[in-house]
Amino acid sequence: MTGPVEDNAKCYPPPSVRACAHRLNSSDNVNKLLLVDYTGNRLVACGSIWQGVCQFLRLEDLFKLGEPHHRKEHYLSGAREADGMAGVVVGEDDWSADPKRKKPAKGGSRLFIGAAIDGKSEYFPTLSSRKLVADEESVNMFSLVYQDEFVSSQIKIPSDTLSLYPAFDIYYVYGFSSRSYVYFLTLQLDTQLTQMDAGGEKFFTSKIVRMCSNDTEFYSYVEFPLGCTKDGVEYRLVQAAYRQKPGRRLAQALGLSEEDDVLFVVFSQGQKNRSNPPRETVLCLFTLHDINLAMRERIRSCYRGEGRLSLPWLLNKELPCIHTPKQIGDDFCGLVLNQPLGGLRVIEGNPLYEDRTEGMAAVAAYTYGEHTVVFVGTRSGQLKKVGRAEGGGLPRCCSVRL
Repeated sequence: MTGPVEDNAKCYPPPSVRACAHRLNSSDNVNKLLLVDYTGNRLVACGSIWQGVCQFLRLEDLFKLGEPHHRKEHYLSGAREADGMAGVVVGEDDWSADPKRKKPAKGGSRLFIGAAIDGKSEYFPTLSSRKLVADEESVNMFSLVYQDEFVSSQIKIPSDTLSLYPAFDIYYVYGFSSRSYVYFLTLQLDTQLTQMDAGGEKFFTSKIVRMCSNDTEFYSYVEFPLGCTKDGVEYRLVQAAYRQKPGRRLAQALGLSEEDDVLFVVFSQGQKNRSNPPRETVLCLFTLHDINLAMRERIRSCYRGEGRLSLPWLLNKELPCIHTPKQIGDDFCGLVLNQPLGGLRVIEGNPLYEDRTEGMAAVAAYTYGEHTVVFVGTRSGQLKKVGRAEGGGLPRCCSVRL
């Protein structure tokens, strides 16, 4: 947290650019995003003030290199909540050699950014791919990777969706890249369970979003519900996640290579109270192999003409899948048809460890020798080493208060 600075969430553009009719208040700048851009040898730090502007800091000493804030592309999120934004920096080497894909100019990275918009769909996309150019003060910084009159590197929540469900938003909990894909773990309003009445009870669902890292038009967008069940109790509110390469023993237990990725995810119980979730939490294990397999089979079935696209929040109507003969392999990145695509079944994780008192809120893992070691952080400030992820569960060995 830095600041305070004079700001008002209703000021767009921010008061640093243009005088605002609303009264300014002393506001803390809560950090919402902290990412390393290795290509540019700098840190990207985005906060809650001035509609989500970002600073660039030199890695060696955190010297401020720039703070672009004069163009609409520089404002990434107007939501004040610190847990609604996640990002993934993709370097130039991560682009495939697919000649059909439009690529940005050489010499820069791209930032995939997902952010809650707090109802301001006219100002902010919920998901976008932005340029990270060499000059921190360049007018091209954070501009969309691709844009023409028909398509662009962004997804916006439709105004029709916000008219039906004024509270609808997508909260981005964690983002990461794996091989040729970019993933986000999100929480969003469950429009199937929530009544349209703005004052009614709200239900949320966790989803994993995937796109090809070289997809500038977002034709490869797929999302699937994600969850975990332990002793017959459903856990559906994602709180934290961490991608990790498995150690040799865990890889053998899962039938994976040590070069494959696994995902440790913390869920809270039920589907209510997103902002104040239950303390009953569970740590679960997913394999990227199983997640990608479910997505590939869903894409294949749609290209066989089976079912519908099943993404009502984005499409506002049920569109049928169109039968199209197409070879769907692991590197398929979508066409102009049969997209965006929603998953029909919940991808279930394997429960490893349960905490019903303190509430887990963070998770990290690393490989030590042949072992995969997992740590969790609780809402009360406890850091727990919960064991080695080789068996069916994780015994807790020790904890320290931070």
